Amino acid sequence: MRARYGVPLGITAIGAAGLAYAAGFEVRSFRLRRVTVPVLPQGMRPLRVLQVSDIHMVGGQRKKQRWLQSLAGLRPDFVINTGDNLSDPQGVPETLDALGPLMNFPGAYVFGSNDYYGPKLRNPARYLIERTTGRHGLNGNAPIVGAIHNPWEELRDAFDTAGWLNLTNTRGSLKIDGMEIALTGLDDPHIKRDRYDRVAGGPQEGADFSMAVVHAPYLRVLDAFTADRYPLILAGHTHGGQLCIPFYGALVTNCDIDPDRVKGLSTHRAGGHRSYLHVSAGCGTNRYTPVRFACPPEATLLTLVPRD
Repeated sequence: MRARYGVPLGITAIGAAGLAYAAGFEVRSFRLRRVTVPVLPQGMRPLRVLQVSDIHMVGGQRKKQRWLQSLAGLRPDFVINTGDNLSDPQGVPETLDALGPLMNFPGAYVFGSNDYYGPKLRNPARYLIERTTGRHGLNGNAPIVGAIHNPWEELRDAFDTAGWLNLTNTRGSLKIDGMEIALTGLDDPHIKRDRYDRVAGGPQEGADFSMAVVHAPYLRVLDAFTADRYPLILAGHTHGGQLCIPFYGALVTNCDIDPDRVKGLSTHRAGGHRSYLHVSAGCGTNRYTPVRFACPPEATLLTLVPRD
């Protein structure tokens, strides 16, 4: 009996323990990633940029709210929110409460698909299928039918009132200690709302520094920003793979970027140029898959320094 059932029972026990860890501990084990990026012109003072992404707020997530509020203690020069703030149509008040202290700093934002639409229960195996077929989101798949519409307008109005720049297929700039930081943003490529033709042309002439912002790091967007010579691109969306294999990494990215660049700082090349790319693993999950494994939730403090 031991020989017949011992191994399956052992595997089941290990799986149950891993699930308990992923759902009970790691998903609430919030971390701050610190990254230094050499992208500024010579002579410019370093800039501290706080990136928050993929909050996916659901009612009652008090620990996440307190942690996000605490990030204001970092006192960044400005904040970039790369979208997917919601995972609950009723989550706007708690999202704004969590981000309230950060909204006292200069900032900018783009939205992701989960800001516009509520999540749906889906088979996790579809992410593997999409990886093999090359179809993700609305990029090759059928249009959304019967989606829950989130009250994204309330988020937009609150962010705008706080003075954060709305970078939805447009440009804007922040004044930081007399320096002009130019920002170019796109709406979410995952649901094909990106319109690069509206912002094409490269960094703003005369600005002290220019950077690009988008929710989902699809290659068509990274290629366009890089070919236009943006030195830095910030994105989110991938959750860092969310369920990763220790010492191996992510299995899926939920877009067409390769798993090696699913989170953290890397580079991208296109049109004979190179850009730095930072992809945040985010600090939340879809409400129907509230687990993380070997991929803790995070925000990132990027210190931008002059190029060599």
